[in-house]
Amino acid sequence: MNDLRIVTVSLRSRLLSTLVTSGSVAVAVALLLTMLTLRTAGFEAFQRGSGTMHLLVSADASPLVAVLNGVFYANAPANPIAWEKYNQIRSSFPWEWAIPTQQGDSFRGYPVCATSTEFFTRFQPTKGEPWAVREGRFPEKNFEICLGSEAAAGTGLRLGQTVRLTHGAGSDHGHEHAEYPYTVVGILSPTGSAHDRAVFTDLESTWILHAHDRREREGKEGLTSLADLTDADRRITGVLLRLPTRPGSDGSAAIQQQFDALRRDTAITVAQPAQQIDRLRGIVGNIDGLFLAMGVAVLVSSGISIMLALYNSMAERKRQIAVLRALGLSRGRVQGLLVAEACLIGLGGAAAGILLSAGGGWLAATALQARIGLVVHPELDVRASLILLAGSVVLAGLASLVPAVQAYRTPVAEHLRPQA
Repeated sequence: MNDLRIVTVSLRSRLLSTLVTSGSVAVAVALLLTMLTLRTAGFEAFQRGSGTMHLLVSADASPLVAVLNGVFYANAPANPIAWEKYNQIRSSFPWEWAIPTQQGDSFRGYPVCATSTEFFTRFQPTKGEPWAVREGRFPEKNFEICLGSEAAAGTGLRLGQTVRLTHGAGSDHGHEHAEYPYTVVGILSPTGSAHDRAVFTDLESTWILHAHDRREREGKEGLTSLADLTDADRRITGVLLRLPTRPGSDGSAAIQQQFDALRRDTAITVAQPAQQIDRLRGIVGNIDGLFLAMGVAVLVSSGISIMLALYNSMAERKRQIAVLRALGLSRGRVQGLLVAEACLIGLGGAAAGILLSAGGGWLAATALQARIGLVVHPELDVRASLILLAGSVVLAGLASLVPAVQAYRTPVAEHLRPQA
């Protein structure tokens, strides 16, 4: 019987202990690998989402909330901005573009973003990658919509279908704007950003919807048209701003100056998306480090579990070891069998952990997309996987040294005596 056969028979004879110990290694490896994969993919997704804007104006409570709501569609912004304020901002500086957006409606849980045509012709959701239409075209008239790739896949909508939007976002269960059907005119190509899960339309249509609600409360009958809009009806929830830049450059020396100038207006909140994403990286990084430390602690504890499992089984192994010695196996070879058994437990657990991390990454990515609209594409880090695989085997081997020494010292004659 060769050494590998001896080791596998020994593992099968203690199947429950082997599975439990390997499972602890798998959990530790999966936790560590998932965290290492998501930390990179997550921040790449955050960087993609802000696109080519330099500043974001909102009426949210803080710059970070403004970015999460206005760029990643985490929630609908709570406070509106008057159209007069938008015109004031637009005329305050020779911006390359100043694009208004309005959020607050939804369709089957997907956020609706009403905006101008410049959103598609000037703003790029990912730097260097302008919008592209997979089917149809961008909205050009009132009551037309186009869908991000994720929204199209989730709703199953096709070109030419009519839909009715819901007042309120996500699970707000707002009423349906039944009087005004929208026509699907376009489905966008994937951008790898949160915009993929949004539905886009024009501002005037959105203003008409909400003006109609106002007129109903006032007891007025009939459908609402553009002529019925008041200044109070023309409201937005955000402004995307970009300053003029030199060809080939994405930055502008005037960003900080204009940021400070806009901040003097206490009625609005101004955010630099890149700065807020870095801030979020710092916040999440602390939590990320805590999870990594927990993963290392679990991995070390799994090594201790391997040691205890082998050590506690030594009482019943002593006769087996004595028989192997009597068959001619040296002390060192018996020690090696025990170390090999531990290494196989570590190897099997680590391999299972790598497979488990693939599922964990998918679940985490799904949760991030559902909660804050962040589109993350976690890819297995081969280098980190190999390091964890090797580390688990080495840790298991080290954990087996104490039981191996005990096996080395097992007296042969004493344990070959006939049992009563």
